[in-house]
Amino acid sequence: MSWYTGDPVFDTVLAIGLAFAIVTLLGSIFVPAPYGRFAQGSGINLHPKLGWWLMEIPATVAFLWFFLGSDADGWTVTTLVLAGIWILHYGNRGWFFPLAIRAAPGARSSFSLMVMAMGMFVTGIHGYLHALWFTEYGDHLTPRWLSDPRFLIGLAIYALGLFLILTSESVMRHLRDPNPAPDAPRYRIPHGWGFRLVSSPQYLGEIIAWTGFAVLTWGLPGVMILLISASNLVPRALATHRWYREQFPDYPPERRALIPYVV
Repeated sequence: MSWYTGDPVFDTVLAIGLAFAIVTLLGSIFVPAPYGRFAQGSGINLHPKLGWWLMEIPATVAFLWFFLGSDADGWTVTTLVLAGIWILHYGNRGWFFPLAIRAAPGARSSFSLMVMAMGMFVTGIHGYLHALWFTEYGDHLTPRWLSDPRFLIGLAIYALGLFLILTSESVMRHLRDPNPAPDAPRYRIPHGWGFRLVSSPQYLGEIIAWTGFAVLTWGLPGVMILLISASNLVPRALATHRWYREQFPDYPPERRALIPYVV
């Protein structure tokens, strides 16, 4: 993986993104990002559907803007396959997932404006960097790359992570009735799929998926989003596991926080 591309804007944005991963880790260690069960009552908050959609949508918009603005004559089958993986991921993450959220009773304004703004920043530079990596700076992304072991291994890892994300989100979405009674419990213990082993399989899925993505694209932009995701999700998974154990005396004792049988 190369560091400098010779494009001062691209290289600077990449450096900022890598530095932001460190800031994210330091902040997440002390205070989980204020959304979901860790939402705070103070400050400006948004409805979860709107907050998630606004946070994730720059990844789609920025990617398409710079991807479609590149020289189409230089596109290869590999470029289009990678773009397809991107659209698949953010078709779910930026569109289906926010719209399918079943907000808990009383959670009309539980998504922090600060979290949304930082998320928009990350997803925006994420989309920008990968659009240019696919079309201009990933010199190795030729048609032969699709048979390279790094692409095949990375794709298998990514697919495993995406499967874990989708099944975990489905379990969480169906925990709540679409029309809950006023006295319905806000949270329940999830069961099935990855929840049989860990408290946050959706976070594990994200980390696995971005690990595979970094390998299959073989570039520092992929490493950047992996580091930012892990810096946020690992501390949050540990905090979520503690929260479940504190809230539910009958919480399954065999579950780990993030890594089955380990942590």
